[in-house]
Amino acid sequence: MSQDTQPAALHADGAHDAWAEFRVADGSERLRLLKSLCDGCVPVTLSAPHGVSVNTQLWSLDAAQGRLSFSAEADSVHMQRLAHGDEAVAVAYLDHVKLQFDLDDLLLVRGAQGCALRARLPQRLYRFQRRSSFRVRAFERSAPQALLRHPSMPDMRLRLRIVDVSVGGCALALPDDVPALQPGADLRGVRIELDGDTRFDATLRLQHVSAVHGGGQGVRLGCAFIGLEGMAQRSLQRYVDHTQQRRRLLSLR
Repeated sequence: MSQDTQPAALHADGAHDAWAEFRVADGSERLRLLKSLCDGCVPVTLSAPHGVSVNTQLWSLDAAQGRLSFSAEADSVHMQRLAHGDEAVAVAYLDHVKLQFDLDDLLLVRGAQGCALRARLPQRLYRFQRRSSFRVRAFERSAPQALLRHPSMPDMRLRLRIVDVSVGGCALALPDDVPALQPGADLRGVRIELDGDTRFDATLRLQHVSAVHGGGQGVRLGCAFIGLEGMAQRSLQRYVDHTQQRRRLLSLR
């Protein structure tokens, strides 16, 4: 299973919902999102606690009966094991947004129209921003910065401008007069300062280096966040969401 389709660990302690702020609380909105998955024939990955994972699609949605049906192959061993486990986690992407919800009361049924995996309509659905998308350019006046030590010259402290940022990574501007950094390097102990309320420490993995258009303006460092802690990840998510909202409001003026 790819990293993108792995379900988030929502209840690490078995009780507290650490991701409550990402939960879609409104029942009608949950139904709208599920209907969009169904109408769009969006691929859905179902994963069971014991490690079984299958790819399918949401076939039908019955709000009155409180049931969902996923397409299934009658002779699929993985689908049979999934149904036997009686619970699973569904992950799908609607546009660039990751949706995740728990499924229980699973039942594999066969009918004239084919085989389907039925489940109870989920009461909890989480909406996450896809890590590789929704990259937002920072407002210049906010001056987001990354403070770090040069990986090959630890005595050199750098304060680099953050050009843009997403929940999966960021782009840094490296001036011409700073020694080059090589792709693949891990930048540890980086202090990310996006605004007065969004500051956290992170490890960045330098994925690519590209020249800035026009030349003579340094290079652009494309970095991915590695093992970002929950609190930092939630703060980053809020920053990206708020930046998007501000830009939409400005575009309407």
